Amino acid sequence: MTWTLGIDTSHAVAVGLARDGRPVARVVVDDTRAHAEELMPSILRACADAGIALTDIDEFAVGMGPGPFTGLRVGVATAWTLAHTAGRPVHGVCSLDVVARQWADLGAPEDFLVAADARRKELYWARYGADGVRVDGPRVTAPDELPALPVAGAVPEAYRAGLDVQGPDALDPAVLAARWADLAPAGDEPFYLRPADATVPGRPKSALPRLRVRR
Repeated sequence: MTWTLGIDTSHAVAVGLARDGRPVARVVVDDTRAHAEELMPSILRACADAGIALTDIDEFAVGMGPGPFTGLRVGVATAWTLAHTAGRPVHGVCSLDVVARQWADLGAPEDFLVAADARRKELYWARYGADGVRVDGPRVTAPDELPALPVAGAVPEAYRAGLDVQGPDALDPAVLAARWADLAPAGDEPFYLRPADATVPGRPKSALPRLRVRR
């Protein structure tokens, strides 16, 4: 029996459990700014719902984005830390690929997109075939730059009128846990796609008036 814990913080706080490749439990906190506070409680809640302890986890799967820097790194760092502490393997996948897999399993169109909120009036997106395999991306652009194709994913309401949104509208973390092996490995580097909003400040400017030297 193999227990897999799936973690994704590319958008909401999403935790799922699978046993031998079958979804068992999921906990989703639909808050894009509470990753640090809600992730570990959600992990423990999912384990409790499944009737197991965190020490019973055999492997970890983690969504590597794309997603905003701060929230995404909470999930990635937590998954890597738990896996390293337990001496268990961790598998990174593209978060958009999970939603594509969900739609492919339901019967997706021949050609489609998965998109997610990137803030700054932009969307993260990638393109897929009917089998759920990514053929382009991930990218980050303005919503009006997306190809004219059916779209799935966590698309903000403000952009839905201009897009053909019809697929699953959220990542299922239990599918992440159950189906990670069917997705392309994402490696160890998260898909940030652009620099972090927080940067190291430069040298502070003096508030004192500049003295002029008379010649």
